[in-house]
Amino acid sequence: MKRFLAGALALLACLALPACERAPAADPEAAQKEQRYLEAMDTFMTLTACGAHRSEALDAVEAEIRRLEALLSIGSPDSEISKLNRAGAATLSADSRALVARSLELWQQTGGRFDISVLPLMELWGFTSGNYHVPTQEELDSALARVGADRMTFDPDSGRLTLAPGQEIDLGGIAKGYTSQRAMALFRAAGVTSALVSLGGNVQCLGARPDGTPWRIGIQAPWGAEGAMSAIVEVTDRAVVTSGGYERYFTDEATGKTYRHILDPATGCPAESGLASVTIVAPDGALADGLSTALYIMGLDAATEYWRAHSGEFEAILIDDGKRIYVTEGLAASVRPAAGMDQPTVLKRQG
Repeated sequence: MKRFLAGALALLACLALPACERAPAADPEAAQKEQRYLEAMDTFMTLTACGAHRSEALDAVEAEIRRLEALLSIGSPDSEISKLNRAGAATLSADSRALVARSLELWQQTGGRFDISVLPLMELWGFTSGNYHVPTQEELDSALARVGADRMTFDPDSGRLTLAPGQEIDLGGIAKGYTSQRAMALFRAAGVTSALVSLGGNVQCLGARPDGTPWRIGIQAPWGAEGAMSAIVEVTDRAVVTSGGYERYFTDEATGKTYRHILDPATGCPAESGLASVTIVAPDGALADGLSTALYIMGLDAATEYWRAHSGEFEAILIDDGKRIYVTEGLAASVRPAAGMDQPTVLKRQG
């Protein structure tokens, strides 16, 4: 096997950061910014806060990221989720309980496309370890027998979660979105009104830039050179989360076929939906995180219909394998294609 890892972030939030230095001169404190860089949750993160109380707010956000990582990471044997997976049942703490409840809600709403129980499949393909492997159908069938959120039992009131025999869960498909949402709450509590976090492919901003203009978030092109962009979206008080098969993949040397890490829970294989990336823009970071994966698996037509059925909850930017950009109409005035890209096709609420 020949291994490849996409090295660039799905969202280039650095485009937005210099704006902290261009606030009105009448409020010199607001013109100041502070940034933190850290590695957590298997990705590189940038935290930015502008104005008064920024330092204490960043301290609180960084501590919260570390706390949630220790609680949720399947890479740590001492995390609550790792212990759950070994024991097969547990009474979850408040954060894990909230994430499981939201995940099961999304599983129901997306027809099973978002499924926190796909960990056995991820391990089988080697996406968790880097020991990549193209499984046989027999191996897939064995792993699929342990996948399915409908096979677990969850009591949202007590937080008791019981897995089916052999099941394991991974909250990584929603955890960074939940974390960015928590960061926004901590910024607000500290009195910060302009901030941005970039947690890998998950970006969320608080308010507008200090000069009152929207944050400008670059969306990575799913092809070409690292750092290349396909579009820029302007947002205020929103999460912007991208999922794409280019983030992690490997190529089988024997066949030359490339396998990407977003797996379809129905087949156990990498999704082949015709989409190269999906970006969700929503007020709720956890929702955006989960939907970016689910809509990628759905493909353009089903994703469009899902958006129409959930009017007002989120907007989306979808890029297909032919390098065509589709934008839901709520973002039509906020998205600008990068140089060399065609103007987006606007998806209407009424087809």
